[in-house]
Amino acid sequence: MPTVHPRRTVRLGLSACAATMLPFTPAFAATDDETETYPAEAIGEGSLSKGYGPSRWAEDWRRYRDPASRDDPLDRLKFLPLDGDGDIYLSLSGELRLRMNRTGNLNLRNAGDQRQDMIRVMGAADLHVGPHLRFYGELAHAGISGHNIGTPAGSMRNDLVVLQSFAEARGQLGNVDIGLRYGRQEFMDGSSLLTAQRDNNGIRYALNGVRAWARTGVVRIDAFDLKPTRLGTGGTGDDSVDHGQRFSGFTAGLRIPARALGGSRLYLDPFFWRLLSTSITRGDTSAREERRFTGARLWGEAGRWAIDWTVNHQSGRFDGRRIDAWQVFLAQSYKLQGLPLSPRVGFHADHASGGGSYTSGKLTAATTPHGNNVYFSYQLALTPTNLRTVAPNLSLAPLPGVRALLEYQFAWRPDTRDAVYRANRSAYAGTEQVGGHKIGESLRAQVVWSVTPRVSITGRYEHLDAGPVLTRAGFGNSDFFAAWLNLRF
Repeated sequence: MPTVHPRRTVRLGLSACAATMLPFTPAFAATDDETETYPAEAIGEGSLSKGYGPSRWAEDWRRYRDPASRDDPLDRLKFLPLDGDGDIYLSLSGELRLRMNRTGNLNLRNAGDQRQDMIRVMGAADLHVGPHLRFYGELAHAGISGHNIGTPAGSMRNDLVVLQSFAEARGQLGNVDIGLRYGRQEFMDGSSLLTAQRDNNGIRYALNGVRAWARTGVVRIDAFDLKPTRLGTGGTGDDSVDHGQRFSGFTAGLRIPARALGGSRLYLDPFFWRLLSTSITRGDTSAREERRFTGARLWGEAGRWAIDWTVNHQSGRFDGRRIDAWQVFLAQSYKLQGLPLSPRVGFHADHASGGGSYTSGKLTAATTPHGNNVYFSYQLALTPTNLRTVAPNLSLAPLPGVRALLEYQFAWRPDTRDAVYRANRSAYAGTEQVGGHKIGESLRAQVVWSVTPRVSITGRYEHLDAGPVLTRAGFGNSDFFAAWLNLRF
């Protein structure tokens, strides 16, 4: 992994917990076009906030080599030298999350209320052996109790899982940084609406395989070949590689010169991915699917504007039928200068095609490899398949360390012959048999208090007002509330 210098660190406008709300969170630290390595915020490993990242292996704590830079005993755990020169050192990390979710009218169909009381405990060790080799391991535990929780999956209840375990080699060929990572790892290179950790779960999403890269100060290319982890609910012995799915491809990156738009920090990331599933259900049919994603992402800051735009076309075959699907995700916000509470106003507009799931001919229903569904619904009631949304939003900073977001979302379905879909890709039964486009409207609010870099508190509320498509199929409104405390070192 390229060296992450402090001057290249991204400062988030919201805490890492809040990053699940938006595909891109603005506020870059200043850099110039002559940076020797590709900027750390744009290499597809997540953004850092005061040294901390969503994936703990993306963090660089070498500044704690100097004892004078340490503020408390926990800082000592971030750099434990194992030789006299400190070239071999260990970084230890940990997290405790206590969370409560409460959902009214579960599944939108008078299934009663649900309360989930969740705990997540994670611990990691990052061993650096000189400048070119490292070994990373991460263990996680997830527990859940409450009311009306059914039978929790391995991502919600898990005695112990090796969440990540990989070896990484890196070096330099001329002025090109090169590297290779092999093993179990999180992958979120690209828009979070397509690839994400899915931090909402007790156990986050991880894959198994190889990722390699080559990067200069202006361009990068990453290649990967990965298979997801099939989670059990017991100890480390029941988690295995899911050979029924394979996610592979290339993501490139181009750093657009700042002078091109008068001081912007923008990146263009084209990608070509392949997602193979030996058995997946579309409508009433379960069959083999090979889906190819061809698209690009333009994101970053230009003046007071922050943008995150992604377009992709999906092709391939499902059960011998041709796939022809589209997704367009457009998020933008504008910083209002000189006003109290540091307001940002914006909106996102999104389109994910539908069709073909319940009819013959080509399949035009879009999907994602492992995207962030919280972006569309806190209670995971929607996913970007046969979905069109428009959502104006307002972000404020009422107190130091506090960021609040208010959003109102309108949702429709493009194809009236296809269903409305939940985040787990299952259809709301019967919605494919009723007419109309309007799915519903959602009021959403989020407050994040970053007490310290190690402590944050998050609260979320969502009211989903079911529209004609849902009500005609027998579904109704729902209210959702969540609150959690994150402690980490």
